[in-house]
Formats: sequence, structure tokens, C-alpha cells
Amino acid sequence: MATIDDLKDLLSQDVDQLRVLAELLKKEKDCLSASDVRALQGLTSEKNQLLEQVRGRARQKIHCLVAMGYKPDSGEPSGFIRSAGLTELYDLWKQADTQMRECQSLNQHNGRVVAHLQKRLSRLTDIFRGATGQQKLYGQKGEHTTVSSRTILASA
Repeated sequence: MATIDDLKDLLSQDVDQLRVLAELLKKEKDCLSASDVRALQGLTSEKNQLLEQVRGRARQKIHCLVAMGYKPDSGEPSGFIRSAGLTELYDLWKQADTQMRECQSLNQHNGRVVAHLQKRLSRLTDIFRGATGQQKLYGQKGEHTTVSSRTILASA
């Protein structure tokens, strides 16, 4: 029974820390919107610490499950827990899973914002360098080609 209690403790810690991570990701979204780089650096550090702790507990949870008789190649751990009739443990597992999915969704959204900002920055850099979409040159085969900062005009 100690293994079950250990797993409950690990899952409870996951649920709590994943809630904190979700809040950090929401703050990260706000910082991205406000272009607050200093705050982003602090949030990234906190986020990385939380993720390391969650990863460490993931390994511990697998060890607990294996000690309970779970075989990693037999499918989802939630199915094993449910089939063992451990409803309280199953509910905790589902809570942690729900929190994890929320964090993934928030992180994907922030990733799209970062990608958009990178694309915008790249476009602005091209404009500052004078490489706009209107500049065209003739290519090797006589066709019109658009010049950007990534176009190689000549090589030695």
C-alpha cells in the first residue's frame, strides 16, 4: 500500500505544480503581448524549474506503477489504475492529465505567438536591410526572382 500512497503523493504534487505552470504560461502570454523581455526571462527560469520537477516525478511514477504490477508495454497507465479499482488514484491521474493538457494548450498558443513575433522581426530586419519583396533580379535562367537577405547573389 505504500506504493499507492507514494503514487497519490506524486500525483497530488503534479496537480499542484501543473496549476502553477498554467498560471506561469498565462503570465508568459501577457509578457509576450507586452514585449516584456525581462519578465519573460524570469518566467522562463521558473518554468524550467517546474518542468524539471514534473519530469523527475514522471520517472518516480513509472517506478511506482511497475512496483504495483504495471507493464509499460501494456498500454495507458490510467487503464491499469482504473482496472485495479483504485478510483481515488484514477481521479488524481485524470486531474493531472487535464492540467497537463491545459499546459500543453497554453504552451502551444505561446509558441504560435513567438513564431509570429519571430516572423515579424525577420520581415522588419529584411526591410531595414533594404531587401523588400519588390526588389527583383534576373536569375541564371533569365527568370525574375525576388531578392531577400537570404538570397545568394554571387559566390567566389
